[in-house]
Parts: sequence; C-alpha cells; structure tokens
Amino acid sequence: MRVGTRGGMKDIQRSQGRKQVLWRLVTAGALALSMMAGSAGFASAAEGDQKPESGTLLERIEQLEQTVAQQQAIIQKLLAQGMDEAEPVEEGMAEVESTPSESELEQQLVEELGTGQMQADDPPQPPSPRPLTVISNRSGKSYMNISLDGLVAAGASSDPDVPNLQLGSHDPSRRGFTVQNVELVFSGAVDPYFTAQANIIFVESPSGKTEVEVEEIYATTTSLPYNLQVKVGHFFTEFGRLNSQHPHSWDFVDQPLSNARMLGPDGLRSSGIELSWLMPVPFFSELFLTVQNAFGETLNSFGFEADEEVFGRILIDASVRDAEDLLYVPRYAASLDLTDNQTLLVGASAARGPNGTGDGGRTAIYGADVFWKWKSPRAMQGFPFVKFQAEGMKRRYRAEDPLETFEDWAAYSQILWGYRRGWVAGIRYGRMGGDDGGEVSPFFEHRRRISTNLTWFPTEYSKLRLQYNHDDRDEFEDSHSLWLQFEFTLGAHAAHKF
Repeated sequence: MRVGTRGGMKDIQRSQGRKQVLWRLVTAGALALSMMAGSAGFASAAEGDQKPESGTLLERIEQLEQTVAQQQAIIQKLLAQGMDEAEPVEEGMAEVESTPSESELEQQLVEELGTGQMQADDPPQPPSPRPLTVISNRSGKSYMNISLDGLVAAGASSDPDVPNLQLGSHDPSRRGFTVQNVELVFSGAVDPYFTAQANIIFVESPSGKTEVEVEEIYATTTSLPYNLQVKVGHFFTEFGRLNSQHPHSWDFVDQPLSNARMLGPDGLRSSGIELSWLMPVPFFSELFLTVQNAFGETLNSFGFEADEEVFGRILIDASVRDAEDLLYVPRYAASLDLTDNQTLLVGASAARGPNGTGDGGRTAIYGADVFWKWKSPRAMQGFPFVKFQAEGMKRRYRAEDPLETFEDWAAYSQILWGYRRGWVAGIRYGRMGGDDGGEVSPFFEHRRRISTNLTWFPTEYSKLRLQYNHDDRDEFEDSHSLWLQFEFTLGAHAAHKF
C-alpha cells in the first residue's frame, strides 16, 4: 500500500484533518495486512486438514512486521515535516497513483474479518465523559489518576457575623459568594503492594484570603494476609460516619454543628497510622485502630495549636515524649441487609489523647452512629430511595492548672428522600449543649439548628443545592440563612464508602 502522489499530498495538506486521516490509513492498512495474512495462512491449512507449518507462519509474521515498520517510518517523517514539502519522502512514492479512502479500507476490513463486529457506516463513539487514565506507563496501564472537584456557594444570612454562625471551615462563611472547597486529588497504584492518594485543597476564608494545603496524603496496603489493611500518612481519622467524608460528598451545604464543635472545623485529622481488620463473619464487620499525633491545628479537642487560649489556659507546645502523648481512636462498624431493599449500618467510636493544657490535661470523645437506606425494588439508577443517618457524641475535657473537668454533648439526625431520578429532598436537625465553665464558650455554647434542602443532579458530575438554615442560640437572636451551592467534578474521582 502506498500513501499518495505529490498531488495527493497537496490535497491532504489542504484538508482539515490530514494528519489524523493519514495515521488512520496507515493503522488500518497494517491491520488489514495482518488479518489477510493470518486468514490466508490458516485457510490454506484448513483446506489440507492440517496445521500450518511453523516456518511459513514465521515468514508471514516477519513480512508483516517489516511492512508495518516501513509504514510507521513513512508516517513519522510525514508528520515531522508537517507535510509541507512538495517532494515525496520515500523513494518510489511518485509512482503511486491513488490512495484508498477510509470507507474503502473499513469495508475491506469488514469483508476480511467476516465477523460483523465492525460496520463501515457505524457512527463514531463519543468520548468518555471524563478520562480515567491521565498518566500511563509504556504498557498503557494507568498508575495515577487526577481529578478536581469544586464547591461554590452563594447566599445571605440575617446574622452579619456569619463565621460565628457557621462553625465549619468548609461551610459558607460570608454573605455573597464563598469558594467552599476546591479539591485536587492524585490517586493510583504505587506497586502490587500499595496504593496512594494525595488531596490538595483550596479554600476561601471569611476575609477573602485564599488558603492552599495538603489535606491528606497517605498510602494503603493491598495484599496483607488475614483481611488486614494498613494506612500511613496524614489523613482523616476514622471516627463516626461523617468525619472521613470530604465536603463534596456531604448531603447538606454545611457540616453538622456537632462535628464542627467536637472534631473541629476542619474535621479530626493528623499524621499517623491506621490498622483495619475485616472480620471473617457472615456480615460486614470491620474494626479500626488509629494512632496519630495529638497536637496540631486540626485537633481542636486535643492539643490544637500552641499559645491558643482555652478556658483561660494557654495551650502548651508539646511534643511526643512517650505513648501517652499520642491520640488513640478505636472504631467498630457493621452492616446488615435487613431485606433485599433495606440496609442498616451501625458504628461506635472513641478518641482519647492529651489536650495541651498541661501534663494532666486529657480529652475523651465517645460517639455512636447509625445509617439506614431503603431502595425501591423498581429503582432505576438508584432512584427512588430513602436514607436516614444520625450521630451522637459526648466529650469529657479535663483541663490542668487549675484542674477542672467539663462535659458536653452534641447530636444530629437527617433524612433524605430521592423521590425521582436526580432530585433529592432532605431535612436535618442538630443540637448541642453541656457545661459552659461559667462563661459562654465556643466549646460549650448551647445551640439548635434545623436545615432543609433540595438537590438536583443534572449528571453525576455536577449538582445544584438550595438550603435553608434556622439557628436558635441561647445567647443570641434566631438566625435565618439561605444558601445556593454548585458543584462540578473533572476527572476520575475515587469512589466513597457506602
């Protein structure tokens, strides 16, 4: 097969897709030669009711490899020159009279294959909505995926002090517009023994300052025996149901008050190691033990940040001297299928560690969570459904110098109804209270909030959410807030836990 005459080259140069067309011609030609050579060899063997001789088959393969190599050399030279030269790039190409069209090549392939798997008049398939492989090795296997998720909110509140109203770092933090979270995720297989993930986030503070940080970076084992798995790095602590979820997977615009106060505005996360064991029982049953550093800006109930003031005490800058200076978080989670259409998940968690008020300062948080979901037996793409979720937490904060102990609690419950494909309505109620240490404190402020929302998912890669909040605080007037949130996703974002 020849590529074309000098005049043909000029025609291709003037066409809009000349390089793509030429490459497809060469590839199609090589495939046609391969199929014709193979079919001819095996057809001749079938006529004699015997296998083809190995020497004849090897000769055909060598000839095919030479032909493909020559065609690849031609196309590489043509693409390198941009098809701007008037002279042929290979000696003898001027003798070529014509070039088969793409449809003719495709029809020839159909006739040679005879399987009906390729149709010359089939329309081209649209590209995948988002790439699954962005970086590959020489064999074409993906070893890293990249995705980006953006959350933007707009709205207003009757309370001008929105930051004190919204306790979470990724909640809408001011009137007008707020970039709640932009998350860039790198994930993939390190080797046969580990996978890894890094989450880099961008957020906008209430004052409009932009902040960028590595939120999570960790590696996870894939081949340990006895259903064991180890995670090591900087990551969200496995406590309760919501703490380890990123903002784009929340069912509401903001996180519950209980999580923001007990576990911190950024969630409970730190550097450390996590061991999990999937128990060999007839139902899903998993046990976790996490050991992490207990001091840092994302550990509000524990070491938090040095020089911060809590209940009139200045937190000390502590380091790990022994095992008691670490944070220990055990968790147990189980799942049961109540019926073919109902699933129940239950969990219990605890977190214990130093709190930075002195050598005797210790904090303990205990929590329990439940999740129930019903899906219609006639569901299409997951709709309709109903799901209920609730979490409760209790904290015991023992402060040093002078020695005092404070206790508080917080809880929320929510229910969501996916009443038709792409549409979900929800309502959530949260409440918290406890000791106040003789003063109104962000730690122990008594509050109640009820939220209702409506979410529309045009596709799985975007959503629009409208939410109303009513806040009732003992020391302040009631507040009313309305938020509109938009989310978009690019790339292959890793799936989240059920």
